[in-house]
Amino acid sequence: MHLKIEMLQVLKALALMNATKKVLKISSKDLADKIGQSVQTAARKLKELEDEGLIERTITKDGQFVVITDKGKEMLYREYLDYKKIFEDIDRILIRGRVFSGLGEGRYYVSLEGYLKQFERLLGFKPYPGTLNIKIPREQMFFRAKLDEEEGIIIKGFKTKERTFGDVKAFRCRVSGVEGAIVLPQRTHYPKDVLEVIAPVKLREVLNLKDGDWVEVEVML
Repeated sequence: MHLKIEMLQVLKALALMNATKKVLKISSKDLADKIGQSVQTAARKLKELEDEGLIERTITKDGQFVVITDKGKEMLYREYLDYKKIFEDIDRILIRGRVFSGLGEGRYYVSLEGYLKQFERLLGFKPYPGTLNIKIPREQMFFRAKLDEEEGIIIKGFKTKERTFGDVKAFRCRVSGVEGAIVLPQRTHYPKDVLEVIAPVKLREVLNLKDGDWVEVEVML
């Protein structure tokens, strides 16, 4: 735990120097001055951060270059969320990703009467028969993990003569101002870095989206 606190202190100092956004040229002495430690301690902490995969570091004849990795950004963001819990209620998150064409399963599952009636009753709208599929970049995956932790709105599974359909967890959301919901099926062929969004309209047409476009989803927890 003590090591984590020290790492966060140094990561914070580097982030305040923009190392989350660019490769930063910094000497151990510069860092030592920032964190109020000796040069030897600063050098050691940089090595520890590198060993933990929290920064990437290159040393050349021109100096030492550092950038915070996605893992480092995630560590900082989790700390940020903890502080937000202390000072304010978190009732929504923003997830950003790229639109892609899915396997066509969404149309089938959204149209099933066993789900459809519950969508209308619990979410307040009849969804368009299909989903908007969004691929989440690695640096946004902690947001996806957050959805796994939250209760969400449970759409109950059901049975037919042919098969059993599992529960679906849902979260109300907005995509560019359009109301909808993220659906997380208990059983899916998609990996964790994929989000499926349903809405009362065809989001691709209404928002003029094509594969590869970036979208931001505001999720209500």
